[in-house]
Amino acid sequence: LKPLRFELHQGIRETGLLQSLRRVIMADAEQPKKRTFRKYSYRGIDLDKLLDMSNQDLMELFRARQRRKFSRGIKRKPIALLKKLRKAKRETAYGEKPEAVKTHLRNMVIVPEMIGSVVGVYNGKQYINVEIKPEMIGHYLAEFSITYKPIKHGRAGMAGKGAFLPF
Repeated sequence: LKPLRFELHQGIRETGLLQSLRRVIMADAEQPKKRTFRKYSYRGIDLDKLLDMSNQDLMELFRARQRRKFSRGIKRKPIALLKKLRKAKRETAYGEKPEAVKTHLRNMVIVPEMIGSVVGVYNGKQYINVEIKPEMIGHYLAEFSITYKPIKHGRAGMAGKGAFLPF
């Protein structure tokens, strides 16, 4: 912010009142603003209500593919993963991230209960740590653990000049 310069009629400089007003404005500008966090909602329902919902009610909020997966029954492995995540959350101190729980279940749908947990999702070679955030509800774990290494193309116009050099 540039200092405010008040020029009044006929070239009169700032008066004492204007100088004190400028000091107050500059002091307010220097104080950091208090951050307000946006309350997260999934399809119009607050996070607190999502955590209290039953699996059946939650299933109705999900998209068709996730609804179908839930309607066909929740298998033993996803339930075991949820138990491990609960245990990891219980054992951590307040304000710290829980220990990562490794899994191969890339097709696991992220539910509100998993928020705040850290999951090590296997990508075929290694485990990628994924911290579950509220925005991830309804997505699969696989979407956050890429299975390939994105290629970095060389400069344009190289056209094989780097590999073989004539004598």
